[in-house]
Amino acid sequence: MGSSTGTLFRVTTFGESHGGGVGVVIDGCPPRLALCEADLQFDLDRRRPGQSRLVTQRDESDTAEILSGVFGGYTTGTSLAVLVRNKDHNSGAYDHLRDVYRPSHADFTYDAKYGFRNWAGGGRASARETIGRVAAGAVARRLLAEVAGIEVLAWVDQVRDITATVDGLTVTLDQVEADPTRCPDPEAARAMTEAIEQARRDGDSLGGTVRCVARHVPAGLGEPVFEKLDAALAGAMMSLPAAKGVEIGSGFAGTLMSGLAHNDPFVPGPDGRVRTSTNYSGGIQGGISNGEDIAVRVAFKPTGTIASEQTTVTREGEATTLAAKGRHDPCVLPRAVPMVESMALIVLADHWLRQRATDVLPNLPELP
Repeated sequence: MGSSTGTLFRVTTFGESHGGGVGVVIDGCPPRLALCEADLQFDLDRRRPGQSRLVTQRDESDTAEILSGVFGGYTTGTSLAVLVRNKDHNSGAYDHLRDVYRPSHADFTYDAKYGFRNWAGGGRASARETIGRVAAGAVARRLLAEVAGIEVLAWVDQVRDITATVDGLTVTLDQVEADPTRCPDPEAARAMTEAIEQARRDGDSLGGTVRCVARHVPAGLGEPVFEKLDAALAGAMMSLPAAKGVEIGSGFAGTLMSGLAHNDPFVPGPDGRVRTSTNYSGGIQGGISNGEDIAVRVAFKPTGTIASEQTTVTREGEATTLAAKGRHDPCVLPRAVPMVESMALIVLADHWLRQRATDVLPNLPELP
C-alpha cells in the first residue's frame, strides 16, 4: 500500500534503482485527454541524472514508454502505465555496502522493517523511484492545464545559507531553467554553483529548500478535517526522498506575526471573485483552496551518501568506517524541482476530480 497515493487520481509507482526499470500506473485519468510520450519527456529530462556537472553523472536517457491507457493520441480512461528502463546501472559499484549501513540513509531502517534490503543503489529508497512520480505529474499537468488552466512551478530557493531573492508571483519556467541550479536569481545561482562544486570536491553534500507555487487554482479544492488540501500537499512533499520539512504560505515565519498582521483581508476582485489583499495563508484556508496562489516551501537535507569517511556499523553491529563509492548528487535541490512540482500536480489533480464529484447537482431548490 505504501507505493500508492490519491483517491480518484490514483498513482502507484514501481521499480528499483538497479532493476530492469521504474515506472508508474495511473488510475482515474479522464478519457479523451490528448497525451503522448513527449508530454512526459520534458519533465523526465529535468529530473534525469547527468544533465549538468552539479548532479550525479549516471548516464540515463530516462526515455518514457506508455504501455497502456492511450489510443490514437488520447487517454482511454483506463489505467495508464508508463515504463522507464534502467540502462546505466552498475550494481557492482555498491558491493562494499552489502553488509554496511550508510549513515542517514535507509539501509538500517529497511533492514529493521523487512530483515532484508536491496543494497544495490538503495532499491525503493533511491530517488530513482521518483521517475514514476514525475511521469504521473506530467499527466496531471496536462489534465489541469486542459480543464482548469492551473499552472505549477517550482524553483531552488536556498542552498545552505545562500538564498534567492525573487518575486514568486512572476517567476517563469524560462527563468528557472536558465541555470543548472534551477535558481531564477542569477547572483544566488552563481554562489550556489560554487558551494555545490566545493562540497563535491570535499566529499561532502549540501541541503536547502525548494519553493513551489500553484497558480489559477479555483476556490473550493480540499476536504474537511483529515483530507485538507494543505495536509495532502504536506504529506506528498514529505514522501519525497530527503524531504525534512514543509511550509504552507507564511509557514514558521507566521509565528512571529500578530493575528492582525497575518490575517488575509478579503477584497472584491476585478473579475467579480472574492480575493484577499495578502496571501499569508498560502492559498489555503480551513484546508480548502481560496482562489489565491498556493505557496509551498520544502526543505531537503544534505545528500546522505558522501565520499568522506564516516563512522558506522556492519549488519552484525560491529564498528567500522565507510567512504561511499558510486555516483551521487552532492546536492539534491536542482533535480528536486520537478519532483516537488509533480507531487503538487498529483495532489491538485486528485482534489480537482474529487471536487467535480461533489459539485452541487443541477435543478435543486434554492436554500432559504
